[in-house]
Amino acid sequence: MSEATFRTLLLFLYGTGMRLGEALRLRVMDLDLTLDLVTIRDTKFYKSRLVPLGPDLARLVREYLHQPGRRNQPYRLLFQAQSGGPLAVQVADTSFSRLRRIAGIERRDDSYFQPRLHDLRHTFAVHRLTEWYRENADVQRLLPALSTYLGHVSLSATQRYLTMTPELLEQANRRFEQYTCGGRR
Repeated sequence: MSEATFRTLLLFLYGTGMRLGEALRLRVMDLDLTLDLVTIRDTKFYKSRLVPLGPDLARLVREYLHQPGRRNQPYRLLFQAQSGGPLAVQVADTSFSRLRRIAGIERRDDSYFQPRLHDLRHTFAVHRLTEWYRENADVQRLLPALSTYLGHVSLSATQRYLTMTPELLEQANRRFEQYTCGGRR
């Protein structure tokens, strides 16, 4: 896998919250870069959904598609191996593990598992929730939207992605404090 493909894939996963398999199955025709939308077709639970791209991620994807030697016919995969064929999940996972070790990113607790590419999906969900708290948005009203965005059929499926982080806890505590103090403070 080329450096440009790996970098774009990592940022794409983080910026969209997609499952790795969903991203690797995307075809160039699934991108609408005039509207900055991605169509994920027949995903888990056999449904399709639209995923918006933020301006920075849309710009990155445009730049990626204009790399020399890319084959961008509509039916071609967005993320291709250097041969132009499909990029295997195992190649992406192995590349991420190698990068993680080089960067010195590892869990130091008693956990058997080290960070994985799929964890970017969890990070996306937690960061979205944290940002909603910062924006003073109606988080309870927005949670079903996050669930739909992630392609879940229920809120309980989304809950497992919402790990409590110090930043999320701080924002939730601020919201609770505002509620209990009646907005004073």
